Amino acid sequence: MIELNADIGEGCDDASLMPYLARVSIACGGHTGDASSMAAALRLAAEHGVAAGAHPSYPDRSQFGRQALAASGDEIVAWVMQQTETLAEQAARLGLRLVHVKPHGALYNVAARDAGVARAIARAVAALDPSLALVGLAGSQLIAAGEAAGLAVLNEAFADRRYQPSGGLVSRETAEALIGDPEVAAEQARALARGVPVATLGGGVVRIRADTICLHSDTPGALNIARAVHAALNRG
Repeated sequence: MIELNADIGEGCDDASLMPYLARVSIACGGHTGDASSMAAALRLAAEHGVAAGAHPSYPDRSQFGRQALAASGDEIVAWVMQQTETLAEQAARLGLRLVHVKPHGALYNVAARDAGVARAIARAVAALDPSLALVGLAGSQLIAAGEAAGLAVLNEAFADRRYQPSGGLVSRETAEALIGDPEVAAEQARALARGVPVATLGGGVVRIRADTICLHSDTPGALNIARAVHAALNRG
């Protein structure tokens, strides 16, 4: 069964989702998160045997990291390294280690299409620990940059987000961006896992290569979505 992942440490009910997950990305201070929330998220992952990674972002708590900031490549490298190192230090105190890095929000979306931003993120991860995997939007510039840097990469797809015909995600500013119906999300996840084209917002279809499928802990009804997606994937 293809793995499920979620972004955690963002003030949601993470514990209820853990039985359905294989991987989590933990907020590490850029868009939200502090030492206490990071440690709690790491302990939760360890209790459930779930792989843990860093979820760095533009340092912009007021906008929850969902607005792009003008920045040089060196600034992006510094932000990713600082946030990831902060979480790695918390993990080390608990006898744990991180296994991946996945950018958050606007940084994730900009890196999907901007090769320079993607290269900066990959450079930061490779400098920190070349054994860390880089998680990015399937088929994106971030995946290409990770591969070029010699990193293991995970092409990520989404059960609870609508797709554009290009394979990009529909902006959260669009009313139809989120999939709130558990059965619709489950059907999309099953299609992604099988390599079957999924519906786009405009009525077309797009085929997405997926190594891991994301569920958002802040999507309304996230637990019901997780249950439905997990059950659908178990059915094959």
